[in-house]
Parts: sequence; structure tokens; C-alpha cells
Amino acid sequence: MEARKNILSAIQPTGDIHLGNYFGAVKNWVQLQADYNCAFGVVNYHSMTVPYKSAQLQERTWRMAFLLMACGIEAESIFLQSLIPEHTELSWILACNCSYGELQRMTQFKDKTDQLKETDKEAFISAGLYLYPVLQAADILMYHADYVPVGKDQEQHLELSRNIAQRFNHLFGKPYFKHPEPLFTELPKVLSTADPSRKMSKSLGEKHYISLLAEDARVQKQIRSAVTDTGESASNEMSAGVKNLFELLKACGNMDAHEELLADYQKGELKYVALKDAVSTAIINEITPIRERFNEINSQKKIYKQMLQESSATIRKRAQQTLYEVKEICGLPKLKLK
Repeated sequence: MEARKNILSAIQPTGDIHLGNYFGAVKNWVQLQADYNCAFGVVNYHSMTVPYKSAQLQERTWRMAFLLMACGIEAESIFLQSLIPEHTELSWILACNCSYGELQRMTQFKDKTDQLKETDKEAFISAGLYLYPVLQAADILMYHADYVPVGKDQEQHLELSRNIAQRFNHLFGKPYFKHPEPLFTELPKVLSTADPSRKMSKSLGEKHYISLLAEDARVQKQIRSAVTDTGESASNEMSAGVKNLFELLKACGNMDAHEELLADYQKGELKYVALKDAVSTAIINEITPIRERFNEINSQKKIYKQMLQESSATIRKRAQQTLYEVKEICGLPKLKLK
């Protein structure tokens, strides 16, 4: 019987998971667990690349891990990056196999730098923000991932990981690191309900995203005020706002309502209030079990923190083995594995 392929993916602890994160990544991770050997990281080292408060980072790290569990990610598949120091050690070795020019071409560095400067003209731009794609490569290559679920905006970073793996293997004459492949699945692109020309994002403000922990009234209010009239054209092309509502309905799995309301739209009989009511109901039905499960986990923090520490320790053994082998290949002294 063929061994199951390895999957690695990760999420930064930037706060609550919103519907864009959930439908664009986390819900897919839950489904992948059935067919792959998965490791999902809460990558809190990556959150240090921009100014932050230490107490806030610690709280968000645990909160994100609890949220992943509430969504259905198995505890034994979750690791906290800061509990596995081998990530940063491997990152240094890989940085020595990555060119300055490659990092200069990373478009997200420029994008994030521009975002920081928009809010603070004298913003501190850390070297970590420049180097974090190498740490991301270490996250991926550490666990010999066969596939990495990514969106198109992360494809460039995965390509860097493949380039580093190829260069390392060539330099030391050994096909050690796998060349991880992107795993593209049909995922909805969830847009802001307040500005459907932009992706749903916490950085845009509260009215631009819907948290998985949002109360029913909050969901209803936000969907009720969702923008719909952002440009039906003369050719009767569906506006971005209306399309986004249909995408949300489809992502929630309510296909009967989706098809019925879409038929009404095509006949010119759609009432937006009916569409918004259907979307609100679908979202509430989707997130209520998650919110309830999160509250249950959060009420027993000590138990679940211990579970996550144990899962991180188990996953760390894989990281220790990789780093041991990498040091041997590179000619570095190493401690014997216990």
C-alpha cells in the first residue's frame, strides 16, 4: 500500500479567522486530513516581522490554535512554530542557499512595506520582513512536504522553496529535499462585503470581514448592509457585490438556495433582501457549531494547551530528524538524537 503523501500548510496568528481565511484555506485543510499526512502550523515567528505586543502575540497564538481545532483540525496535526526551534536553525542554513536577488523579487515584501508606510511614514521595516520567505521555505521543507495548499498569491513563495531545495540538493550532490508541488483546489475568493473590489481582510477594518466567532446579529447586520449596486453593466453583467454574496452562499454549501436565487437573478426577478437573508442564514448555520466548539475549548484552556504542547513535541521529532540529516549533509557537527 502506497504511503500517504505529506501536506504542510500554516497560518499566522493575526487574530480571529474570518470567512475569507476559512473558505480559502482552513475548511479545505479539514477535508485534506482524510487523505494526507498533514501538519498545520501556527507560525508565530512570522508574526514578529511587523511591530507587535508580546502579550498579544502569545494570546493570539493559542487562540488561533484553538480556532483550528474548533474548525475540525485534529490536535495531533497542529504545531506551534515557536515550540520547534529547528525551524529557525534550518532557516539559516537555507538562507545560505538563497540568493539576494531571489529575495529582492519577492513581491509581498514590497506590498507589506508599502502597507506599513501607508499607516506610518516612519515605519520600522525589519530584516525579518525581508527574510521571512526563507523561514517559510524552512517550514515547508522541514517536513518533506509533497504538496502545499496555496492560493495564487503564495505561489511565488512556494517556487522559492523549490529553488532552494534544488540548489541545496545540487550543491551537496544528494537528492535530499523534495520539490513540493502546489495543491490548487477550487476555493472561493471571498471579498469584502463593504467593498467588493477588495479581498476580505481584517486590516481593512471591522466592516470588511466576518469572523468565524461573530454572533448571529453581527452577521445579519453585516450582510444586510452588503454592497450590491457596484456596477451592473449595460450587458447585465452581475456586479461584484452580488457575485460575492452568491459565492458566500455556494461556499456554505446551500446549493438549493443558490440555484433558486440565481434563476431569479437570470430572470430579472431577484430581490436582494431575499439573497441577503439566505446568505445570512447559511453563514450562521456554518459558523455556529465552530463558535460553540471554540467556546468549549476556550473554557478548558489548560487541557487544550497541554494537548497542543504534546502535539508540537511529537511533530518536533520529525524536525529534529530533518535537521540532523541536513547537518550531516552540510558537514556540521551535530548532537545525537535521543
